[in-house]
Amino acid sequence: MPAHHTDILVIGWGLAGLVATAEAVAAGKRVTIVDQEPRTNLGGQAWWSFGGLFFVDSPEQRRLGIRDSLELARQDWFGNAGFDRDEDLWPRRWAEAYLQFAHEEKRAWLREKGVGFFPIVGWAERGGYTATGPGNSVPRFHITWGTGPGIVAPFQAAVEAGEADGRVTILPRHRVTALTVEDGVVTGASGDVLAPSGAARGAASSREVVDDFAVTAAATIVSSGGIGGNHDLVRQWWPERLGTPPATMVTGVPAYVDGSMQPVSAAAGARLINGDRMWHYVEGIQNWDPVWPDHGIRILPGPSSVWLDATGARLPVPLFPGFDTLGTLAHLRATGHDHSWFVLSQKIIEKEFTLSGSEQNPDLTGKDVKLLAKSRLGKGASGPVQAFMDRGADFVVRDNLDDLIAGMQALPGGDVLDAERVRLEVEARDREIDNDFTKDAQIAMLRSARAFRGDRLIRTANPHRILDPKSGPLIAVKLHVLTRKSLGGIETDLSGRALGDAGEPVLGLYAAGEASGFGGGGIHGYRALEGTFVGGCLFSGRVAGRAAAAAV
Repeated sequence: MPAHHTDILVIGWGLAGLVATAEAVAAGKRVTIVDQEPRTNLGGQAWWSFGGLFFVDSPEQRRLGIRDSLELARQDWFGNAGFDRDEDLWPRRWAEAYLQFAHEEKRAWLREKGVGFFPIVGWAERGGYTATGPGNSVPRFHITWGTGPGIVAPFQAAVEAGEADGRVTILPRHRVTALTVEDGVVTGASGDVLAPSGAARGAASSREVVDDFAVTAAATIVSSGGIGGNHDLVRQWWPERLGTPPATMVTGVPAYVDGSMQPVSAAAGARLINGDRMWHYVEGIQNWDPVWPDHGIRILPGPSSVWLDATGARLPVPLFPGFDTLGTLAHLRATGHDHSWFVLSQKIIEKEFTLSGSEQNPDLTGKDVKLLAKSRLGKGASGPVQAFMDRGADFVVRDNLDDLIAGMQALPGGDVLDAERVRLEVEARDREIDNDFTKDAQIAMLRSARAFRGDRLIRTANPHRILDPKSGPLIAVKLHVLTRKSLGGIETDLSGRALGDAGEPVLGLYAAGEASGFGGGGIHGYRALEGTFVGGCLFSGRVAGRAAAAAV
C-alpha cells in the first residue's frame, strides 16, 4: 500500500482545494492533493462555470452608475438567506465576513493574480418583492474575463509551480474512503487507488480499484464539493418546502460531484448541517452534445420571455425569468409536472439568451474581443444558442402560434398543454405593450430594467409584441429542473476548522468550498444571490489554507 507523508492533505482539487493549496504553499508548507478523478479534471466544477463573481461597490458598478454599498448588500444577503436556525450561528458569521471580503479585498486580490472582469455587470436574482425580501437590489454579477478557466488559472499555476519544485504532490485517481483519527485528532486519510483513466474532462470515469493508499498529515482540508451529480442524494435531502422532488431532472455538474466525502467526514466527527438547503435551477435544457450523464445546461435568461407551466398557465408575479430561482422552483413543483416553458421571439433570444458554462461562451472564455462583439451585439443568436435552436431536443421554432403550440404538444409531456390557455396568455400579454403604462408587472419591470445601461445594451430586449411577425420566428423552450449546488455541508468556524456535534473543533480537520456549504456549513442560508458560489470557494479555500498552514 503506497504511503505518503505531508504537512497538509487537501481532498478535492476543485477551486477551493486549489486556493487552499496555493495559500499553504505560499506559507512554506508541503501539500498533497488527492482526487478520485483523472488529472484532466483539475479545477473541478469551477472550470465549467461561467465565472460569475459577487462584488460590492466595484469600479465596474460605479462606471455603470450603480450605487452599491456594504449596507445594501448586507440587507439583500440576509433578506435572501432567511437564517432561522440554531445551526445558522456560523453561517451568519461567515456571511458577514464574506460581505466584507466582497466589498474590500476580493477584487484587488484577484486583480493582483491577473484576473480581469467584463465591464458590463449582470443583474441576477432580481427579486421583485419588498426591500427586505429576496433578491439583489442592484446588479452585482461580475463575469470573469476567461470565465471559469480564467478564475482557475492563477491558482492552478501556483499549485503546478509548487509541484515543479517539490512542495506539492498531486495524486489523481485516489478516492478517500476514511479519515484517519488518532486520539481524537484527524491525522490524514486512506482509501482506494482507482485504475488509470483516459476519460475527458467531465466525462464519467471507471471505479475499478487497483490498490489502496494512506496519507499522513498534520492538517487535512476537505474540499470535495457537493451532491449535485448524485440524484439519489438530491432526492433524499429534498425539502418539503420545495414540494416533491422531480421524477426526472437534468444534471448541471459532472457525476463525480457525488457527496461521497460527507459521510466520511461525519464518521471522523464533523457535524453536517443544513443538508436540506440546496440550489437547483428551473431553466435547464438537455445538452445536445453531452459530456457527462444527463448533462444539462442552464439558460441565463433575460427578463422578457413569457414563462408558462406545463399546462400553459403563466407563472405568477414576481416569478419572471431571472427573478427568484427557488420561489419559481417551489411554485413549479406544486403543479405536479417536471417541466415548464419559455415562449419568446427571435428578437428576445438574440438579445437575452446566454447559456451558463465556460464551454458555452467561447468569446468570454477565449478572451476573444471580435467574437464577443459579434455574438453579443450582432444580429442573430450567438453560436452556442443557435446550435441549441438547431439541434436541441427542447427547442421549438415556428412562424406562427398555432404551429408553435403544436410543436410544444409534440414533445414528451406536451399532451398536458392547453392550447387555448397558451394563446390567451401570449395574446393578453401582447395587448399590454402598446402603452407606456401597463398593469402587467413583467412589462413594467422590463421598462425599469432598460433604465440600467447594462440591460439596455446586452441583456434586455426592447419591449415588443411577441407575436409581431417582424420579431419572429416564435420560439418555445421546454425547461427542466437542473441540479447544481449544495447550500449546506460541514460546519466550520471562521478559521475553516470543522466542528463537532458539541461545537468543538475536530482537531486536524478543515473544510472549504461546497463541502462546507461555501463556509460555515451554509453561508447562503436558504437562497443565493448568485456570483457567490465561485466566490465562496475562493474565500473559504483561502481561509482554510491559511489557517491550516498557520496551525502546522
